Amino acid sequence: MHGITITLLLALALAGCAGGGGSGDHVQVKLAGTAKNAGRIGQATLSPRGDVTDMSAFVSGVPFGVTLPVRLLAFIYPGSCQQPGAQPAYELNDTLLTQHRGSADGWRLSRTAKVPLATLRATPHALVLRTSASDGGYDIFCGDIR
Repeated sequence: MHGITITLLLALALAGCAGGGGSGDHVQVKLAGTAKNAGRIGQATLSPRGDVTDMSAFVSGVPFGVTLPVRLLAFIYPGSCQQPGAQPAYELNDTLLTQHRGSADGWRLSRTAKVPLATLRATPHALVLRTSASDGGYDIFCGDIR
């Protein structure tokens, strides 16, 4: 039953992310859990706002042992999840706290990248979510920006 609750919560969150704007206004990024967070899924929405890009994400969970309140770091790397660049091109870490959603294991975060969405779409980039340094600094989600 717990798995059904998580799936339903994620589906509702993703439906909320998909609303608004005409086609091409937003970019949906499917987030897959890394080996440190296997079996978890997520979804991010990138939305243009002038010279910046707003990112809203919902993830189905974080690894066991992550300190509460959860602090996730977000980065945009050149390349892809399979072959990311050596250093992030953009950090989205002005705010680190996430919001817990419901009794299930989901988390929501919102950030802003100081780059236009068109620039991110012009060449391959990957969105990476990472635990804080105090929680090991592990990459726990990655999604290619298409």
